[in-house]
Amino acid sequence: MFGSPQRGVNAYAKVGLETGIAAASPHKLITMLYDGAVVALINATNHMKSGNIEAKGKAISHAIQIIDNGLRASLDKEVGGEIAKNLDALYEYMSARLLTANLQNQVEILDEVRGLLTDLRETWKQIGEDGGAAQAGGAPVANRKQ
Repeated sequence: MFGSPQRGVNAYAKVGLETGIAAASPHKLITMLYDGAVVALINATNHMKSGNIEAKGKAISHAIQIIDNGLRASLDKEVGGEIAKNLDALYEYMSARLLTANLQNQVEILDEVRGLLTDLRETWKQIGEDGGAAQAGGAPVANRKQ
């Protein structure tokens, strides 16, 4: 009659996440994408070190999806100008590096990309805390055509 308790917990967590996403500002959504990619890379590192190839591949693929379909897709290169173009190239670089890390089982590359994402996240967060996203070039980079 009833499902497993874990299933209920997972459903509750999913509703909480979806509610958080729906209520988040565009600035907060980008922060959440950075957070998700970093968590995926931490998981990938742990799986790589433990020899769990399948889980490592899934975690790296998840990070690449966040970078390509979330962060890169949110760039508005027309409005964001040079900043958006540079970020696009950096995101492309990160995705390529993650493919290499996956194929060659190189934790160092995962650490490199995680460091880049963490630096970008902190910069993005500071822009939002200052309330100067539009003046600092942050808002034009995020695609507002939603």
